[in-house]
Amino acid sequence: MTLRPVDLRQIKSKIPNLYEAVVVAARRARQINDEYKLEFNTLLNTIVTSNDEEFEDKENPEQLKLALEFDKREKPQIRAINELLNEGIEYRYKDQ
Repeated sequence: MTLRPVDLRQIKSKIPNLYEAVVVAARRARQINDEYKLEFNTLLNTIVTSNDEEFEDKENPEQLKLALEFDKREKPQIRAINELLNEGIEYRYKDQ
């Protein structure tokens, strides 16, 4: 995995206050993570598991394939920063 530094000037051009930008990106990353969890759990529930020997942990190839697919996805924090830089995330204050 390669590291890709983000130029803070790009973020400041979208949102003047850098601290606000961090909060906005963090909240968006949490939303994305919740979406990923919901999708993963929904797909995981569709996988049929055998009830043989409930006490032994056996590897399920379908479950491993699903986990690897989700592991290859873009991480929520990276996706949130990219959305902030490319598309701009619309946000507002609670009191407004």
